[in-house]
Amino acid sequence: MWNASKCDLCGDCLVNCRYVDYDKEKAVSEIKLLMEGKEADILNSCITCNACFEICPTDADPANLIFKMQEKMGNNPIADSGKALLEGLGKVLEEGNGDSQLIEGDPDKPVLSLDSFEFNQFPEATIESKMFKGMTVVRGTQYMSLVGLVHMGGESFVEKYAQKVIDRLAKLGKDIVYLHNEGYALAHVNSKELGIKVPYNYMHLFEYVRDYLKANQESVTKLDKKVAYQANCATRWLPEQDGWLDDIFELIGVQRVQRQYQEQNSLCCTGPIIRTKKELAIEVQTKNVQDALDSGADALITICPICDWVLRRPTSQQGLPKIFVTDLCRMALGEIEWPVE
Repeated sequence: MWNASKCDLCGDCLVNCRYVDYDKEKAVSEIKLLMEGKEADILNSCITCNACFEICPTDADPANLIFKMQEKMGNNPIADSGKALLEGLGKVLEEGNGDSQLIEGDPDKPVLSLDSFEFNQFPEATIESKMFKGMTVVRGTQYMSLVGLVHMGGESFVEKYAQKVIDRLAKLGKDIVYLHNEGYALAHVNSKELGIKVPYNYMHLFEYVRDYLKANQESVTKLDKKVAYQANCATRWLPEQDGWLDDIFELIGVQRVQRQYQEQNSLCCTGPIIRTKKELAIEVQTKNVQDALDSGADALITICPICDWVLRRPTSQQGLPKIFVTDLCRMALGEIEWPVE
């Protein structure tokens, strides 16, 4: 969360933003305007990639300040595009109804949370994988992570509804495995910031899959592939997940290539701007996929259903297989084949 007392007005957050061209003077001026509650150019230019959170040397969280002001002003592309959807989501969260679904599993197995995503937004037969056999599965608005709503001007939803989501998951009475890492971010980062106690054990998908693969090494056939990884925006809150992913890659015989657009320098999938800034989105997508190809990757690996959807066109056009991370593991487990080139 934004902490003005930590900000020393160095300007690094916006000087290093990939989507604007600000010098230090302009960057500092923009942050000052936002701190004063005023309109600033960055509200229209920000694509909510969350990179400035990671860039900030003092942990002041300028991304959160920008997201708050985008929602407050409401006249920028991000907030304008999300108004209708946010209104509907708010009503569902307030009234406690909506599209939520629960598939009961074995009593001794944990819950697999799909966030608010539809089943068909994940690769076919994902939840039928042996990795998730016997797990209770939940999805829908009542279980949504909320943190991704910053991409449509809904920064306040975390503070308003995090307790409701945590309470609803707690009622299941089981450990929770978050298939989408924004759910993990809500439990592990945002809830702590808000002083919300999470009364259940929870795991990131990568932790769970790593442990499953370790326990079932006899079922794993090393893939001997090189891959590029498309980190979604929530990974910037979760530096620990990178080590878990490296463990997974080692267990299944996959090497992560070194490329220009990785780690702090990662490019956004462009999901937040695909409809409002289409030309910029296509330019960024093309750079991203070409960088993966130039680095010798055999495939681009995604963790987020939105990243996966948005990058279908550019990966297909540029001839790079795109594989959801769970499918990559299913290939090593012999459940499905490597995509035909």
